[in-house]
Amino acid sequence: MKKSVGNNSKSLRGLQVVALGGGTGLSALLRGLKLHVVRRNDQRPTEERPIADIAAIVTVTDDGGSSGRLRRENRILPPGDIRNCMVALSKDEALLSRLFQYRFQAGRGLRGHNFGNLFLAALTHVTGDFAEAVRVSSKVLAIRGRIFPSTVSNVHLVANLANGKRVRGETNISRSSVAIRKLELVPRRVRPLSAAVEAIREADLILMGPGSLYTSVIPNLLIQEIAESIARSRAPRVYIANLMTQPGETTDYALSEHIRAIQDHVGKRVIDSVVANVREVSPEVAERYLAEGARPVRTDAEKVAKLKVKLVTGDLLDEHRVIRHNSERLARLLVEKFLPRKKRR
Repeated sequence: MKKSVGNNSKSLRGLQVVALGGGTGLSALLRGLKLHVVRRNDQRPTEERPIADIAAIVTVTDDGGSSGRLRRENRILPPGDIRNCMVALSKDEALLSRLFQYRFQAGRGLRGHNFGNLFLAALTHVTGDFAEAVRVSSKVLAIRGRIFPSTVSNVHLVANLANGKRVRGETNISRSSVAIRKLELVPRRVRPLSAAVEAIREADLILMGPGSLYTSVIPNLLIQEIAESIARSRAPRVYIANLMTQPGETTDYALSEHIRAIQDHVGKRVIDSVVANVREVSPEVAERYLAEGARPVRTDAEKVAKLKVKLVTGDLLDEHRVIRHNSERLARLLVEKFLPRKKRR
């Protein structure tokens, strides 16, 4: 039985939200959620700001770009996704945030690196602990929430493909054009960060996605204690569906196939509801994505219902040069549908 979302003591103290994922999807979600976090000078939560704490649990399997270079050369966890989450949760995303996102365009050894990645790498060596470096960096940016790597172990992804081949490494998996049958962590059994597990246990709402299904969402769930904690939770557990399929990873996947892939990998029930977009992609943008092998994720509502997952939809699409979730509309929908409203007198 799920915990009551109308619990008055919870309403008074504010609610705890946990978001798991990686890549640009998680940072987009956090950027919207932080608008609903209780401000420091607020007396208590309100309908508009019911969230007391956001805990982001970030996958650490990235092995490409600046993160991959720092991982190989400095033997640290990849900092890129965590850096993006810190900036997304920062108080105002002004000068310090821009500094953390600054990418060097020249200089032997420096070109291609983000300042924030280098800062995290240096601080990891100074403190001797990656999770501590993340905590200290988060204080520098005055973020509204907490950020945890899902594990501090040096883990890699391995995918078993439909053609029988095995592909190692997140970057190689993302580039593969062959369907993925099974994803594994190497080593398989790693310990999660204890603070991340504790955040899940205390959560009033657990969010998974949006983001690459096999390289952002599922990797966190392959850590046994994280998956078990989510499975035992009585909080609403919500999967936020991607807007578009990804060539290779999820070619032609409908919504139900995304959900089934998560459930098959975890082996336990970890999704109660799924949030999906209903706004149609404009023909011009859809044609451009189709040329790259990507299509809007099809909402096959009947099959989703057969999986005993509740479907919640909304206008969540932003179209600019690329297709992205609208952070503010997504966060507003999540708050309205899955968090209790403050009781009116």
